[in-house]
Amino acid sequence: MALAVALAVSGCASSNAPQTYDLTAPTSFPTRPGAQRGQLMVVEPKAIASLDTERIAVRGAGGAVSYLTDGAWADRLPKLLQARIIRAFENANHLRSVGRPGDRLASDFQLLSEIRSFEVVVGAGGEVVVEVSVKLVNDRSGRILAGQVFSGRAAVGAIDAATVSAAFDRALQTVLRDVVVWASARV
Repeated sequence: MALAVALAVSGCASSNAPQTYDLTAPTSFPTRPGAQRGQLMVVEPKAIASLDTERIAVRGAGGAVSYLTDGAWADRLPKLLQARIIRAFENANHLRSVGRPGDRLASDFQLLSEIRSFEVVVGAGGEVVVEVSVKLVNDRSGRILAGQVFSGRAAVGAIDAATVSAAFDRALQTVLRDVVVWASARV
């Protein structure tokens, strides 16, 4: 009897669970002349508490932050973004190697980043805004070689998880492509 009740409750809970959405990394990049160089360590991006979550953020009037109820990211946003940054560098094939801390990679450079914005902005028309600050650091000296803020935007026709996640994917593709080209030119 207790097992039947537990199964019924878990069945109800899972039917109300939000749909999970993933993000993708770009697959096409401009070719880079010369041999692959440098090994890059991609550190998990920093984020404020409202973005360090699986929940999809919505910024309303007056800057109030809420979250979509019908969808969530496949992982905490910083961890998901780290994985997609790594995949983008791997897809570009501009570097000898790319990894994350703990991969036992003897890196030449670290890519440090902070998620400044990753939210739906509700207002005239509505759009998603992705903004990431990136720093390229020499892993041996700890010296910052370069830094830049990258941003992407995409319009949304409706504020539902499926529409919004597709718009985030488009905006993120722009950001990741720009980050890879920028960093690869400096490594």
